[in-house]
Amino acid sequence: MGNTSAKDTEMVICNRGVHECSFPMYVVKVSDFLEMEGPPEPHHVLQQKGLLHKWQPGMFAMFISHQWLGAKSPDPFGQQVTVLRHALQAFIDGSMKVEVDLMRTFGDPNVSTSTQRVADGYLFLDWFAIPQITERSDSVKDDASMSNTAQAVQSIPAYVEACDMFLALVPDLTHSATGVQCNYSTWLSRGWCRAELWCRLLSNREDTSVIVIFSAREALYILPLDWQRSLISDGLFTVEEDRAVVVKLGEAAVNSKIEHLSKWGPLVDYRFHLAQQPKLLKQAKEAWDLQGFLRHFDFPTVDAAVKHESGMTGMLCAMFAGDVDMLHTLVEHAADVNARVSGLGHLGFYDSNTLLMVAAYSGQDPKMLSALMRCHADPNVACVSDTGSIVNASWLATHPGHVKVLLEQRADFETSPPLTGVAGIASVETVQAFLEARCDPSSLGPNGFGPMYSAPCFGRGNPHACDIMQLLLSYSGDVNAQAKPHGLLYWDCLKARFAAKLWGLEGCGVYQRQMAALPGATPLSLAAVMGDKALVTLLLDNDAEHIANDRGDTPEDLARAAGHSELLPILSTFFV
Repeated sequence: MGNTSAKDTEMVICNRGVHECSFPMYVVKVSDFLEMEGPPEPHHVLQQKGLLHKWQPGMFAMFISHQWLGAKSPDPFGQQVTVLRHALQAFIDGSMKVEVDLMRTFGDPNVSTSTQRVADGYLFLDWFAIPQITERSDSVKDDASMSNTAQAVQSIPAYVEACDMFLALVPDLTHSATGVQCNYSTWLSRGWCRAELWCRLLSNREDTSVIVIFSAREALYILPLDWQRSLISDGLFTVEEDRAVVVKLGEAAVNSKIEHLSKWGPLVDYRFHLAQQPKLLKQAKEAWDLQGFLRHFDFPTVDAAVKHESGMTGMLCAMFAGDVDMLHTLVEHAADVNARVSGLGHLGFYDSNTLLMVAAYSGQDPKMLSALMRCHADPNVACVSDTGSIVNASWLATHPGHVKVLLEQRADFETSPPLTGVAGIASVETVQAFLEARCDPSSLGPNGFGPMYSAPCFGRGNPHACDIMQLLLSYSGDVNAQAKPHGLLYWDCLKARFAAKLWGLEGCGVYQRQMAALPGATPLSLAAVMGDKALVTLLLDNDAEHIANDRGDTPEDLARAAGHSELLPILSTFFV
């Protein structure tokens, strides 16, 4: 097949978004994919078999983003595509639905994506759609002689824009050439995976949701914090020269999104992306006077900027933009520094969070937290989550500098032990700072939940999860501590256990399965039900025992029920 000339350039038009397609978008019917077996066949083989179709408007298409498991083939043993086939079949027969992450108890649970059209849909998978991809050994060149492969790669924003669903395929598997574990955390770290992710998030489609497939029985919406921390420019690239190409794509996507939102709204999303623009693109922060700030963020008056209302207030705009001086200016104009936010659930911020809590959770510079507290933001104001956790700014800290400024302002580390919050989401340095402040890794919150359980439950997107668990263990965290939830969390567990009794753990949804497993669960049990191979191995190496939970489920039972079959040999080997 020869190079595609400029006159062959196609346009992908979705809603109000327009992207150029330098190479046709090829897709495979779901029905044909479900009949395939073994490792995936490449573009030219599927083309010869007549299984490739050019995308046309009206097709229900799904973009499959994944990390390669081989040097010359994306899935040498067919492990990823086997999980995908089972997951798609489960969508079709209704045995699996897309659910919200456990951490969405602090976000927006009102997310939904229809899977009713999957059976008649089409798949975009790079290996199927892009020719000669293994011949690409240098960076993508933006010139007239670029290959079909490079043209297709450059067309990824258009392909993502055209797709009705975006699926991140991230089962915990081993790379055949390097022996490195590939999973959700490593997928988040890869530069091109981030590029695909951000093309989806910055798409001008009405639905920009991202569905993460962890196993054949587990599909969750991405946690907003995960994508907000995974900046395009910081990703890992096999070919370093690709970074500049991806950053260029990112700049175009961010600017297009902001332009679209400025015309069509919603205003809250426009202001959020506008405030985040310098951070997303690693650009210098802009300095404004008051009138310039009001114009930039579309506030008609200073009173409108300081008014406490739903959405992106002036204080939130200043905070996300990292503008401490403007924060002080707004406070001087009577802005409420202890205001509770609302209307930001889809961005990952719970309606009763304070500005200080949002600043901590979103990873703002410690200077911003310090500025808020100097303006009399109360670090001990808290909210109660749906499961009974008492959440405050310390509980949501994500930077070691946060710990220092919170201590300086005499934040309460006792009422709700902050390690429970940070153990699953923060850096090793942040956890270390709390431990040095004499926080106990075995402490439990008011609902009986603690950091030894938080790390496996909420650490799948955290590349530091194993290091954090090792640190907790080194500070005398109990590797075999059994969870004893109570209060609201206990009632959630009780309802889930009733469902598990009726349908079995395999027949439960993800949240029900995890809640049913929690009473009596050890860190090993929770790592097993979450499918975290590295953490399972670490715990076993640190003398974790095969203790059954209150239902009688062993770690092996929980891994099997959740569809994490890759853990079974490890758990069986260590079981004595």
